Amino acid sequence: MTLQATRQPLRERFNAALTGFIDRQNAAWPDGAPRGALDSLRRFILAGGKRIRPAFCYWGWRGGGGDDCPAVINAAAALELFHAFALIHDDIIDGSDSRRGQPSMHRRFATLHDRHAWRGDSLAFGRNTALLCGDLCAAWAEQMFHECGLPPAQIHQGYAAFALMRTEVIAGQYLDLVSTVGDDSVANALTVIRMKTARYTVTRPLQIGARLAGAPESLCTAFAEFGDPLGDAFQLRDDVLGVFGDPAVTGKPALDDLREGKPTVMMVLARDAADRAQAAGLASLFGNPALDEAGAEELRDIIRATGAHEQIERMIRVRTDTCLAALARAQLPPAVRAALTELAGAAVNRTH
Repeated sequence: MTLQATRQPLRERFNAALTGFIDRQNAAWPDGAPRGALDSLRRFILAGGKRIRPAFCYWGWRGGGGDDCPAVINAAAALELFHAFALIHDDIIDGSDSRRGQPSMHRRFATLHDRHAWRGDSLAFGRNTALLCGDLCAAWAEQMFHECGLPPAQIHQGYAAFALMRTEVIAGQYLDLVSTVGDDSVANALTVIRMKTARYTVTRPLQIGARLAGAPESLCTAFAEFGDPLGDAFQLRDDVLGVFGDPAVTGKPALDDLREGKPTVMMVLARDAADRAQAAGLASLFGNPALDEAGAEELRDIIRATGAHEQIERMIRVRTDTCLAALARAQLPPAVRAALTELAGAAVNRTH
């Protein structure tokens, strides 16, 4: 069994599980409450997304000896609801106007406010409504996970890793905020990556699946040795795409990360390696909210000239090699090893 043969069917099964769960929430929505938030969330969750976290959870389950069943599809799909929560809140914090080629949730509701000429501040309305939508996604993730259909004892085993993942993401997001006003070293940027993205993208989903299946601690350790470097490489690739990616493919404006001035690993490396002229260019362009495409291209040239882009690509290669070496050592069924190998390639060698 290869990922080529199973990726699309799995993705379709995750989407079907999400659709069924969200549609069942219609009955719980209070009478008299506007349905705009519910309808917008449905579109946001079901429109696009790689479903990479549910996929890692599924293969963690299979690696732990679990058989394919609808219940694990439900449990894995719950991670996509948690991911939706993280995306919605992250877009608010970053001030991002688009996600997956569509208006971000807070921008969508701000536009709705403007269209109807409602009273008050449209931006505040959009932000506050999106916060509520993100909170609902977090609550739904808990509900879907606990209602997945597995025995309660197994759910309890998996939930320990789920809860740890949730705490790490919030702590990582806070550390990310602190890094913009304090320590912006390479070491700190790598810590942000590990806590905020890497573990909740690869390691924790794998461990959630393994623990749901009752796998031994040795497998969870092996999954960490594979997942941590792969998750780092995944986010490093994301940072590269945020600067050098094609917005038509990534679904997000290329100027967002540069205007925000977030100290990603690549930007910290560029700053540390810059000569005086390059440092002046970085200081005037990076984090400038008025940055235009001409300025962005100048900034990209500086990043290339410092060697930061090339260094990030080396870091991605090293981490990819490390994760594949760990995967080769892990005691896994051949089909699971093959699927995780292909998932690793898809996570790192991507354009969006």
